Amino acid sequence: MKGCRMQTPESVPQNLMHRLRQLYSEGDAKKAYVGIEKLIAEYRQKIMPRHYYLNQNDVILITYGDQVVQPGEEPLKTLKRFLDTHVEEVINTLHILPFYPYSSDDGFSVIDYKDVSPRMGSWEDIEALREHYWLMFDGVINHISQYSYWFKSFLANDPNYRDFFIEVDPATDLSKVVRPRTSPLLHEFRDSEGRVHYIWTTFSKDQVDLNYHNYKVLLAVLDALLFYVERGASLLRLDAIAFVWKEIGTSCIHLPQTHELIQLMREVLHAVAPEIVIITETNVPHQENISYFGNGSDEAQMVYNFALPPLIAHTMRVQDATVMRRWAQALSLPSDRVCFFNFTASHDGVGLRPVTDLLTEEEIDALVQMVENRGGFVSWRSMEDGSKTPYELNASYIDIVSDPREPAEIRVKKMMLSQAVMLAMPGVPGVYFHSLVGSTSDIEGVRRTGVLRSINREKFNYDYLEEEMQRNGGLRAMLFHSYKKMLSIRKGEAAFHPFADFEIIDAAPEFFVIRKINSESDEELLAVHNFSQRPKLFLLPSFVILPATELLSGKTVTQEALSCDAFGVLWIKYRRRSDHG
Repeated sequence: MKGCRMQTPESVPQNLMHRLRQLYSEGDAKKAYVGIEKLIAEYRQKIMPRHYYLNQNDVILITYGDQVVQPGEEPLKTLKRFLDTHVEEVINTLHILPFYPYSSDDGFSVIDYKDVSPRMGSWEDIEALREHYWLMFDGVINHISQYSYWFKSFLANDPNYRDFFIEVDPATDLSKVVRPRTSPLLHEFRDSEGRVHYIWTTFSKDQVDLNYHNYKVLLAVLDALLFYVERGASLLRLDAIAFVWKEIGTSCIHLPQTHELIQLMREVLHAVAPEIVIITETNVPHQENISYFGNGSDEAQMVYNFALPPLIAHTMRVQDATVMRRWAQALSLPSDRVCFFNFTASHDGVGLRPVTDLLTEEEIDALVQMVENRGGFVSWRSMEDGSKTPYELNASYIDIVSDPREPAEIRVKKMMLSQAVMLAMPGVPGVYFHSLVGSTSDIEGVRRTGVLRSINREKFNYDYLEEEMQRNGGLRAMLFHSYKKMLSIRKGEAAFHPFADFEIIDAAPEFFVIRKINSESDEELLAVHNFSQRPKLFLLPSFVILPATELLSGKTVTQEALSCDAFGVLWIKYRRRSDHG
């Protein structure tokens, strides 16, 4: 069976000291080494080996721990009840967005890395979810809440937390620093003695960046990550990891030390739990993003495919797959041990930085205008010259790929077309809860919070959602049942294995076609996506042997020319000719 290949645990990774010397002085490297030895020995006693590998059954549902609530019940229990009732047969993995105590950003300003927010439940509730699903936890390790014990101790001048954070003279020239926001990079804080400190805050005042120049920060973070593995995480998502190492006078993104840190973290984690999958979240241009695969065996095993969501939106807007096809045909991986984490929507908006080298300024501006015309919003970031540029689209994904004024049937077809592309792309699919249940933009949520990302972070009352999903002819019900059907068919096909070979087929402009190759048999699958508003005829390639089967309809294919509905999808399973690769 293919999958993430296991490693044999070592007492301590052999080249760990070399990595530490790249980051720290000789004395601090030796102290860090001793600390890591202790962590590995400690967690080896606590963590039982698990037989975990990626395959075609893997679909990761991205959800908040309090996504579904019921009065009188802890939200994590309510979430489990909803999932067990509705999706257990088609979803096997949960990415539970930060469920730790937090002070802002819906979880991404963590107060305590090792606790569960009492607003959501307890570690026992997480354990109950693990009994039915593989789990992905967030390592929010670029920054921590200003209300955390760590930062409070820093402001209290506790020597144990000296240099845990990055203090900079505000007169320092920081113009080269790449900014994902328009908020100030430095914020002012006063310590217990009234002294002013200007602290590095990449994302907001409430999210103070950690100082990895201090090896004690590395040890504290490694302890947290290993704790997550002990508590049941099989996948670890490293949030905003591209910004983690800072050097004054540089861009402070993608620095060599950042890659060194990730590689070190992987080695330490795998010394205890070789099956752990590391996923890097770097919302940046595509070539920068895939650098986090490293050499294919030393860094992330999965990387977010950030270019995919805006490219699908662009393709839907122009009804022409040429740009997306050209990009997909150039996709390559450094080894057969890594793959993409494909998604179209998440708790954040649809990032535009990943397509700055794929779409023209005019094409990006057209996406911005389209989303604003549909009631959505756009977030901006600051450039080196002080100007602002679009950073992400803020709207539910169904409102990005379809117009709210269109009939529900058309909206469902467009949304399912977008999701079908994501499900067929090489790698592991990530399905956002709101995409699964057909959520439209939560404009009222933005008015209530003043935060643009609230537009796609609505929380549901359990009874309300149950009623909506059973309403005949309703948008949620139509989309949810269509999605479940597609997922149930997908999981039975070996051609969807995340490490399977693939080919992007040349076709007419309106078609985006993926050839999925099952190397263990002569069976293959052709995923055909019609981005036109009209039915189109698709001519099967010569390597397809007839008769074939169209899996979504269950019909037998006996002719080389097939009609594909407007915004339609075909999954054609066939045997390939032996004289074609």
